[in-house]
Amino acid sequence: MITNLGIEENKEWKCLACDELLKLDKVRIDYMNGSFTVMLPCCPKCGMALIPEEIALGKMLEVEKLLEDK
Repeated sequence: MITNLGIEENKEWKCLACDELLKLDKVRIDYMNGSFTVMLPCCPKCGMALIPEEIALGKMLEVEKLLEDK
């Protein structure tokens, strides 16, 4: 299952290393014993993903706390 975090493609985000525009792509995130597939902006050349601050401090933080409480 792929989770949509509500991120839309941004035509201004570029990879610092490759100078390529970031494109939404599937990214597997592993945390503790869990694995999640989410759509995140990624560099099409090197594959580096961007996790926007509002996602890192919002939805991902909520999931992290839920997993740690189990």
